[in-house]
Amino acid sequence: MAFLFGALLGLVLGVAVVMAFARLENSRAEQRRELAATVSSFSKLTVQDLKTLIPPEFYPSWVSFTQKQKLKWLNQELIKIWPFVNEAASELIKTSVEPVFEQYKSFILASIHFSKLTLGTVAPQFTGVQLLDSDSAGIIMELEMQWDGNPNIVLDIQTTLGISLPVQVKNIGFTGVLRLLFKPLVAELPCFGAVCVSLREKSKVDFTLKVVGGEMTAIPGISDAIEGTIRDTIEDTLTWPNRIIVPIVPGDYSDLELKPVGLLEVKLVEARDLKNKDLVGKSDPFAVLYIRPLSAKTKKSKTINNDLNPIWNEHYEFVVEDSSTQHLTVKIYDDEGLQPSEIIGCARVELAGLQPGKVKDVWLELVKDLEIQRDKKPRGQVHLELLYYPFGKQEGGSNPFASQIQLTSLEKVLKTESNGFDVNQRKNVIMRGVLSVTVISAEDLPAMDVMGKADPFVVLYLKKGETKKKTRVVTETLNPIWNQTFDFVVEDALHDLLMVEVWDHDTFGKDYIGRCILTLTRVILEGEFQDTYVLQGAKSGKLNLHFKWTPQPIYRDRDRDQ
Repeated sequence: MAFLFGALLGLVLGVAVVMAFARLENSRAEQRRELAATVSSFSKLTVQDLKTLIPPEFYPSWVSFTQKQKLKWLNQELIKIWPFVNEAASELIKTSVEPVFEQYKSFILASIHFSKLTLGTVAPQFTGVQLLDSDSAGIIMELEMQWDGNPNIVLDIQTTLGISLPVQVKNIGFTGVLRLLFKPLVAELPCFGAVCVSLREKSKVDFTLKVVGGEMTAIPGISDAIEGTIRDTIEDTLTWPNRIIVPIVPGDYSDLELKPVGLLEVKLVEARDLKNKDLVGKSDPFAVLYIRPLSAKTKKSKTINNDLNPIWNEHYEFVVEDSSTQHLTVKIYDDEGLQPSEIIGCARVELAGLQPGKVKDVWLELVKDLEIQRDKKPRGQVHLELLYYPFGKQEGGSNPFASQIQLTSLEKVLKTESNGFDVNQRKNVIMRGVLSVTVISAEDLPAMDVMGKADPFVVLYLKKGETKKKTRVVTETLNPIWNQTFDFVVEDALHDLLMVEVWDHDTFGKDYIGRCILTLTRVILEGEFQDTYVLQGAKSGKLNLHFKWTPQPIYRDRDRDQ
């Protein structure tokens, strides 16, 4: 009997202990959630809010500080702790940045490592501080800062020529805005799990390079290669949305890392009126395109020899990680053969200006430098076609159009039963169909004869085709009306171009007026539309065209089997 009583008592006590432990854990979890919410709430309080909540006799001394006094206090405290910050930051920079050097080094650099790295004795100076709107999951702080430091940075450079160079980075000057993201908020001091460090935007960084015990000019091009590697590393590693994640409380913070959010389709169509960089003949242009300046993610076009109005018609894809802040950069170079290529001009497109699922056709003015635009001389224009669509929740890509509208012919081909819009499937599709082009009219054509008139007609053809279509000649007018429709059987519409040329008819020949070069992506997606196009190469003039697409899509594998 005593045994049964003891067993029953032990069972009751065990259940009670388990229930008490479970209740205690639930209570602790609730307290952690409440603490995180409280920390988030306090982070949003202004000084005025605190003055309302706390009696004046309990104010800390810094409450009555002006903004200038607060920054002074912050800078004084930073000077006190700078030796410890220097030690920790130097190690963090070395472990974070050194592996990235390998991704950015140019062909002349075999390897690049830190042999010495300290940030010196001079602490940065904060000139402004701001807390941004944030949710309960984290806090964002921005610090305006300047730093004219005295660091001791020596790079161990190995060149592809087998030469080893110790290169010192000197006279570093930095001005920019440091963005700190404290996330996630937790119930343990210091109440956040990790800090994400980045620069709000591309910042001004000045430095000089010196070979220890030698001259930088000993190897041609080495200085530019090292400087470019350093600047690309800073831009792509630290400039928002890129960031360095510093764990504070042990845990998994992979959700703070950048992840792909969409895909950018880019068609490099052509360039016009490029600045000639050759003394004899014309430039041999090629294009380099990137969102992030990683060698593995940079696209390079073919070289068009001896042409200042090259037509590339090349298609590229770029992974997008933050459509609100990232941009596409295009640089046009003159191929100099064995010598380093010379830049003709560059341009940039902000991805925030793209509407998901809608084709955007742009002409971009080329400039000498994207950051310092002192040189206003014309360098030409580059023609791009852009299409951005975000990824969906499923693996692969999401439907780039709103689900409420009817699917276009392209989407019907790309639609799969399991996955919606299949990005990989798109590559296997040949968009065959019939393109109907109506040449409606032209406006404000340039005068081509002594009477101030012209006898214009239009010639149309596909770049990959051989058949040319021609309108009738409309005599003695600068504003002709044709209203003629022509049909083209297109074998691969996603990779073809429509060439539309306007000519002036003469008794003994013809004179060229201008042209339009058009991709077919928009008509494939929209099915039918009408638009006005400016004539290239003409002093004036516009062309009014109507397009209609009748699809007959096929798959490449099926085509090979036929």
